[in-house]
Amino acid sequence: MSRSLVSKNSKSVSSSKPADVRPEKNDCMQVRVAPRDRIVSTACELFRQHGIRGIGVDAIAEAADTNKMTLYRHFGSKDDLICETLRFKSEQACAFWEELEAQHPNDPMARLHGWVKARAQCLADNPYGCDLANAAVELKEQGHPAHAVIENFKLAQRRRLEALCQEAGVSEPELLSDTLSMLMEGAQVSKLATGSEGPSMRFMRACEAAIASFRQRATML
Repeated sequence: MSRSLVSKNSKSVSSSKPADVRPEKNDCMQVRVAPRDRIVSTACELFRQHGIRGIGVDAIAEAADTNKMTLYRHFGSKDDLICETLRFKSEQACAFWEELEAQHPNDPMARLHGWVKARAQCLADNPYGCDLANAAVELKEQGHPAHAVIENFKLAQRRRLEALCQEAGVSEPELLSDTLSMLMEGAQVSKLATGSEGPSMRFMRACEAAIASFRQRATML
């Protein structure tokens, strides 16, 4: 879909179901989604499908079943909305770590393998790649406020993965963490460029091989 078509015919763009719903105070307990939440979740989906530059605020407002005045009342600019969608995606990533801990309590090596499995599943299910990495590539201008959001997110993810590698008792946990991160980032780009039958199909095997190698080195020290 071309950019002009998206802007002129925004009704053809479907919006996703918002993650945050708030119940109305009545006997039927119906749910009512706040306009701000609706705008954020819709913008996340449209940015993912068409790119940040490929969709305008008019199309976002219409797909979110609201209007541009309401959108600008909650977000002073499109850049503010972009940053909020990236923060929203960051919060989802934090929830992932909590789920990983709950699934494998007191077993850091199982959590590390769980991280690989979850990232492989995400790679298979998501045809668009990492939203924050895509935003970093698309928003090239210096000083864009989204860059700080992206950098903070990526650094936080790196620290958490490094801490997990440390807990798992592998040798050189920082190096393994960076190796796994680069494998993940590279697999996402590879899938976009060459499809699911390209090098990205070996992401899980490559990660498991890296973990086994660093784990073996730890036993030899």
